[in-house]
Amino acid sequence: NRLKYALSRKEVMAIVMRRLVAIDHKVRTDSKYPAGFMDVITIQKTNEKFRLLYDVKGRFTVHRISNEEAKFKLCRVLKLGNGSKASIGRNPFGTGQAGAVPYAVTHDGRTIRFPDPVAKLGDTVKLDLTTGK
Repeated sequence: NRLKYALSRKEVMAIVMRRLVAIDHKVRTDSKYPAGFMDVITIQKTNEKFRLLYDVKGRFTVHRISNEEAKFKLCRVLKLGNGSKASIGRNPFGTGQAGAVPYAVTHDGRTIRFPDPVAKLGDTVKLDLTTGK
């Protein structure tokens, strides 16, 4: 009810099921989808874009943003590690350290493969939402 587009659950379901709401450039038809901090909410019929932020008291608030600002998202790095490379069959060079693929896990659950080597734990990275990198 923060945006004043719907006043009842029935109206919310009508808007969402018509595929008019996208979160992080993906259409969501679940009315209870858990949108989180720094998510970009797009209402396609009115061409409005919002970012979900915290206010001074720690509550979620929606902030209207421009089209340029809606293309990216800031994510905090929570975990860094090396994973195994997915290969089919026997690959003698794909074992051990040679087959390790570095990755970073962000605060919203995304896994970024081959992150910048200077990225450390707790850093903030700029994520392009159109490509996911």
